[in-house]
Amino acid sequence: MKLTIRRTFEKGFTLVELLIVVIILAILAAIVVPQFASSTDDAGVSSLDTTLNNVRASIELYKHHHGDYPCKNTSVASSCPNSGTAGTGTGVLTDSVTFMDQMAMYTDKDGKACSTTDAAFKFGPYLKKRNFEANPITADNVIVMLSTGDLVMAGDNPAAGWKFDVLTGRFIANDSVNVDIDGNTYDSH
Repeated sequence: MKLTIRRTFEKGFTLVELLIVVIILAILAAIVVPQFASSTDDAGVSSLDTTLNNVRASIELYKHHHGDYPCKNTSVASSCPNSGTAGTGTGVLTDSVTFMDQMAMYTDKDGKACSTTDAAFKFGPYLKKRNFEANPITADNVIVMLSTGDLVMAGDNPAAGWKFDVLTGRFIANDSVNVDIDGNTYDSH
């Protein structure tokens, strides 16, 4: 009697084949992951540039309507139409409340601010939100107000949100420490 032994082979991967697949996946991950990190940085810089352009355009429009940049005059109005709320910024030149009143509310020719509009309060609002957008790089929405008249002012170290010079209308990202992918500090954007 002849006995035949049949071997049945199990189907599957060997350890070597699995190691090769894992190594290939690791190489691909090492190539692709830095690309995603770079695109995140690019998005932050793009958001910063967009915000700076929008606010700068709003500041220039305010100057065109009023003859001066925001914060040159107080924003407190003696009365507002239709039971509106008057601005509360009493300071001039370095008061961020006055800046926000004049940029986010209706204003008259002198920069007095109200939440409602009529023939006198016909300018603005220049920004749609009163809560100022945070700097996408520093995640800070504080506006440092200056009245130095310096056209080449630099950001601070440590960084804050934004910086605005009332005399020149210069509005920058207040960050002289961190650099973008081109090696430029964010206050130079």
